[in-house]
Amino acid sequence: MKIVIATHNKDKFKELYRGLSSLNVNLLSLNDFPQIGEIVEDGKTLLENALIKAREVYRITGLPAISDDTGLEVDALNGKPGVFTARFAGENCSYDDNVNKMLDVMKNIPLEKRQAQFKTVMCYISEKTELTSEGVVEGIISNEKKGLQGFGYDPIFYVPEEGKTFAEMSIERKNIISHRGKAIQALRSSLSSHLITLSKENA
Repeated sequence: MKIVIATHNKDKFKELYRGLSSLNVNLLSLNDFPQIGEIVEDGKTLLENALIKAREVYRITGLPAISDDTGLEVDALNGKPGVFTARFAGENCSYDDNVNKMLDVMKNIPLEKRQAQFKTVMCYISEKTELTSEGVVEGIISNEKKGLQGFGYDPIFYVPEEGKTFAEMSIERKNIISHRGKAIQALRSSLSSHLITLSKENA
């Protein structure tokens, strides 16, 4: 069985591939479908954006699709950037652009007020099935970049229980405790049950 992970982002695909590989399905990315360009994510919530991507990829490819949308919600910024997390520093910005802007807007915020949460919403869409999951992790926006692993805001998202930023963790550890890791685990559980049911029906 083939399932398309609705992203062109190689870093994100790597995390999702590792997290979902136990399903024993053939996981493809949008890079396997050159005809699919950037999909406009104009939803007002993470769930809306995830559904937009998965439904569009399913419509174009005819294959079941998995998508996610992730938001960084910073308390001192009233929950922003939220759905604009990936383009916080503007359209076509880089990881560093976003991180540097966040450090800049937070530079006068004291440590005790730098709380934030990362939230990932995932969905699976096929002809007759729609599954969703969510993962959340609490953390703090650090004062400086630390670590060389990961991507995005990982160098400045500090998890107190771990004593590290995401960028200081191995991908294996991050996949266990992160927002995306938790969402992957929840989706993997419901999707595994769904695939078992499908297998029995087609036996």
